[in-house]
Formats: sequence, structure tokens, C-alpha cells
Amino acid sequence: MAKKFKTRLKAKLKDGKVNIKAIVSHPMETGHRKDKKTGEKIPAHYINEVIVSANDKTLLTADWSGSVSKNPYLSFNYAGKSGDKIKLSWKDNQGNTGEAEKTVK
Repeated sequence: MAKKFKTRLKAKLKDGKVNIKAIVSHPMETGHRKDKKTGEKIPAHYINEVIVSANDKTLLTADWSGSVSKNPYLSFNYAGKSGDKIKLSWKDNQGNTGEAEKTVK
């Protein structure tokens, strides 16, 4: 059964640029740490693909690995306008997915 992870997205127009900010609640396990109680390795569990689009046109594609910190944060600007429909989607190495959508204000 797939787990649910919260994805938050903000998109704000300022000075002719749209600022995108996103955070995903995700453990981002490397697969190298051990459980302190059992001594067993914690299985790798990390986001490996992030795609951000505006009006169905890809703005950013990121290939991540276990080296990205827990609850990853992403921020960038692009030359957009008010009313643009922003969508962020991601998937992890265990088949979980998430997405968020916002309209630029």
C-alpha cells in the first residue's frame, strides 16, 4: 500500500518573476543508516524524480537521490505571469507519488 506524503507548493509573482517554493514531507532515507533499536539497516526510501510545469510546459526536471535531506525544500524563479497554472509532481524509489497545483497570484 502506498504511503501518503504531504506536498506544499507556493507560487507568487513579484517584480516580473514568479517564485516557486515547495516542500515535501518525506523521510529521504539513504539506505545506509541502521535502526538504533534493532541494528537492521533502514531501507533506502527517497524521491528520485521531480517535475515542475507551468501551463503544461516543463520548467524543471530534477533527478534526486538519497543524498537530499529529509523533507526536501525546492525554490526557484521563472519568467511567468499571474494566472499561470503550476504543477509539481514527484515519485520515489518505492513507487510512491505526490503532486500539488497552484495558480500564480
